[in-house]
Amino acid sequence: MGLLSLLEVAFIPNLQVLLMCSVGAFLATDYSNLLPAHARISLNKIVFAVFTPCLMFANLAKTVTFQDIVSWWFMPLNIAFTFLFGGLLGWIVIKLLKPKPYLEGLVMAVSSTGNLGYLLLIIIPAICYENGSPFGNHSTCASLGLSYASFSMALSGFCQWTYTYHLLKTSSLRLNAIEEASGIDHLHTHLVNKQNGLDSIEQIESQETVPTNISSSIWAQTLQILYTIMQESITPPSLGAIVGLSFGAVSWLQNLVVGENAPLRVIQDSVQLLGNGTIPCTLLILGGNLIQGLRSSKVKLRTILGVIGVRYFALPAIGILVVKTADTLGFLAPDPLYHFLLMVQYTTPPAMSISTMTQLFGVGQEECSVIMFWTYLIATLSLALWSALFMWILT
Repeated sequence: MGLLSLLEVAFIPNLQVLLMCSVGAFLATDYSNLLPAHARISLNKIVFAVFTPCLMFANLAKTVTFQDIVSWWFMPLNIAFTFLFGGLLGWIVIKLLKPKPYLEGLVMAVSSTGNLGYLLLIIIPAICYENGSPFGNHSTCASLGLSYASFSMALSGFCQWTYTYHLLKTSSLRLNAIEEASGIDHLHTHLVNKQNGLDSIEQIESQETVPTNISSSIWAQTLQILYTIMQESITPPSLGAIVGLSFGAVSWLQNLVVGENAPLRVIQDSVQLLGNGTIPCTLLILGGNLIQGLRSSKVKLRTILGVIGVRYFALPAIGILVVKTADTLGFLAPDPLYHFLLMVQYTTPPAMSISTMTQLFGVGQEECSVIMFWTYLIATLSLALWSALFMWILT
């Protein structure tokens, strides 16, 4: 498979993303006004609560079995590494470039959270069907690649809707604190009159200070952490992934909804139709946010360059090292396509769900849109070049 062919294969899916974003951007302009801000917010809630859970359930129930989950045990660890190394590199970018406090969570999110689902569902089968593909029979490769990509989407979905979700939720709280601080003078006057001249900031801090002797035990703190994690984990996309994996892992449940003779196949078909709306709606929202972002975003060029450096230079190099080391230690199944997907997981642009989360929390939508635009634009070339290198290493 030549480099030019590979560039074409990797370029077309990314071009599709950019074209669909451009449609959303046009719909959000004053000329069209079919996708204004309030419409994007409502559509985004539907994507979050309906379309994404359906997409995860439909793909996982159909393509991932219990044997797959057991044999692909290294993939969860590999995805955890992408979040770990990406998060560490994002933290370094924050310390070096010092973006605004409410943007720190966004920078961490786009650095650590790659598009490990939607984009792989497009790219992997496309590479399999390309003439000269090094991964064997076209149909077998595409079917197996779809299973890999679906499992990757489920695992990354858990991380996105827990870790990344928490990052942006924290950023939203910081932004709210900054906005509330603008009214500190009024609060100061009120507290002076009521508290005999005490400083307002000291009063606020004293109100926030609570006795710690009640919750100081390790057990109480552990329960609080577990409760917080559980709260963050119970989101519609996460629940969709859990149910989908359950149906895929249990054969009799899978036979109820998957297959021509399945008695409840109408459920799978209906869920699949709803899930198919996830990607186009997400891209339309992303494009609509992009217009507003390009008009008024204050994200600095050096911040964008820092994210690009993390996602397209540092992480892919780390990915090669991790996968080759795991292969040497005998941790990986002897399938070049599986190794290839593990490497590509370090190379993808930021996950589109980050745009959904910024819209949900009302923080950094404009900055996120601009970062997404440049990272996906550069991904058309970066992803193709790294994929060519991965194939050369594996074959």
